[in-house]
Amino acid sequence: MFCGLAVAAAADSPRYIFYMIGDGMGPGQVMAAETYNRRTLRNDSLLTMMRMPVSALCTTWSASSPVTDSAAAGTALASGYKTRNNMLGQDFDSVAVRSIADDLKDLGYGVALVTNVAPDDATPAAFYAHVPHRGMFHEIGLAAARSKVDFLAGSNLRGTRTDGKYNGLYEEFASNGIEVLRSMRQVRESQSPRILLLDSDTLVGHTGHAIDCRGNENTLPEVTSLAIDHMLKNTPDRFFMMVEGGNIDWAGHANDGSTVVKEVLCFDEAIARAYQFYLAHPDETLIVVTADHETGGMSVGQASTGYNCYTDYVECQKVSKDAFSNMCHSMIRNNTPCTWEEMKQYLTDNLGFWGKIPVSTHCEEVLKEKFNKTFVTREGTVEHSLYNDFPEFSQEVFDIVNRRAGFGFTTGNHSGNPVPVFAVGAGAELFGSMNDNTDLPKLIMKAVRGY
Repeated sequence: MFCGLAVAAAADSPRYIFYMIGDGMGPGQVMAAETYNRRTLRNDSLLTMMRMPVSALCTTWSASSPVTDSAAAGTALASGYKTRNNMLGQDFDSVAVRSIADDLKDLGYGVALVTNVAPDDATPAAFYAHVPHRGMFHEIGLAAARSKVDFLAGSNLRGTRTDGKYNGLYEEFASNGIEVLRSMRQVRESQSPRILLLDSDTLVGHTGHAIDCRGNENTLPEVTSLAIDHMLKNTPDRFFMMVEGGNIDWAGHANDGSTVVKEVLCFDEAIARAYQFYLAHPDETLIVVTADHETGGMSVGQASTGYNCYTDYVECQKVSKDAFSNMCHSMIRNNTPCTWEEMKQYLTDNLGFWGKIPVSTHCEEVLKEKFNKTFVTREGTVEHSLYNDFPEFSQEVFDIVNRRAGFGFTTGNHSGNPVPVFAVGAGAELFGSMNDNTDLPKLIMKAVRGY
């Protein structure tokens, strides 16, 4: 792909490169978080990404559709090649393509890939795997173990069992000199130059939504800082780091506006950790922020709020739609007794209903009707999404929050909308025009090569 593999990096090229990818983060998601940042948190400063001197937009279509999935988009961002939806690290003719992680490794850069979803998920996997389908988790895990990555972090690997039995995947990492650890303390104490940091030993899809997390140390900002420390310890001369805010996509698929806001803020804090590093190394660092695609068709403002958006209601929500729906599924599955009055109290305590968020008599009647259909008669519908199934009652609850706050959604899937690009540092000026996602890795390599 990149013609300068045998050419050393230019003398004035960036020694430290941060590629920050907000999965599902379109302009609507960024603006929702900034509106909350300004109106509710009363911050005078813009989000870190929005303070960067270079900004632009990026198109995201795949080789098979005007609406990309994360695998095709991740492949484009990693390699500069368009491919079909669901394909990873291959072009549309099923030929393996190199990623910039491979190319930079050959030029002496250390490589770190950090995410708050699974490290074998589409976006991080696009930087090391070459498979015809993103769901081939065992093959993706083997590719990770055999890759040149120095630091890989996420929730957990999903390809550790074949036909219900453990298949030895962790030993594959060990045999390739990669230590598998499960806490930040273990990483700090480790002398291994190559590490796989996992959040749990269960097959979870992400490390937890920011709105739900209570005391989880493995947050995206903290692991980003940990990765920076690890790279400075082991590859101090130069490194490349991809950091993915994967939970933005989960919240977008759920059409959960408040959780989107909190996830974008979490991702922006991870960007702030990279930006702090840039301030210490301004002539040697490049930060590029973008997204693989937009999720949900999210808007700031909808018909119910007219020319306004009430982000103070975000403060009322203390549970994500995913977590609430999982609770509902558990109650249904286990026949957990729950009266309407008990549920009303839960909604008051965790979503601000009948308190800061007004609930009319008609609205309460609709909620109670859907509560009965979901938990009593079991006749309620279920909305299916990529990552979860949402009972009818859950749908209504979070639709109310969105309507009150003024967050609109057009789909539970991805959209073909363009995504933002922000940049700062050595070579940032290259990113200041309208681009396609395939252009971004080429521009990073152009900054490295100096031509």
